[in-house]
Amino acid sequence: MPLPQENRYTLADALAWDEQDRIELIYGDPVMMAPPTRAHQKAVMELSAQLHAYLKGKKCEVYPAPFAVRLFEQDGDRPEDVDTMVEPDISVVCDPSKLDDIGCKGAPDLVMEILSPSTTRHDRFTKFNLYQRAGVREYWIIDPAEKSVQVFALEDGRYTAKDFGAAGDRLRVNVLEDCTIDLSQVFPE
Repeated sequence: MPLPQENRYTLADALAWDEQDRIELIYGDPVMMAPPTRAHQKAVMELSAQLHAYLKGKKCEVYPAPFAVRLFEQDGDRPEDVDTMVEPDISVVCDPSKLDDIGCKGAPDLVMEILSPSTTRHDRFTKFNLYQRAGVREYWIIDPAEKSVQVFALEDGRYTAKDFGAAGDRLRVNVLEDCTIDLSQVFPE
């Protein structure tokens, strides 16, 4: 009996998929994403709003999902060459040369992922390692169920736990000067 054919997908394939499908590519493997919960979306909106207000008039920009981030894409790569594309819940990009019509080419400066029951392992392990390898300078993991946030900063190519916060706290965004996030607005009582 022949082995089933394994398909390796690329950005070229993803660009042809239905825009309604939420699919990430991890080294050529498609990963379907379930629709987010209401708590997840509320957290995305509040975090994006606070970042947007802070960044108004500055060179960095905030992008909520869906926003295609091709972590390892290099200059000269064709869509057929790109086999990893993720859609972080929130991306902050400070280098305008990384932005194009598709999204972000290379590592954003800050990525935030809001955990859902179906994404916890993917966000805590798979994406943690991808973001670390790609050089995302700061990674936040937000847990709406626990009303908590873990902050990791890239130091010498490895993530170091930088901060932890819960409802009512204010957390500093390390890659943005004088920017803090009010978690009482993200996790209202």
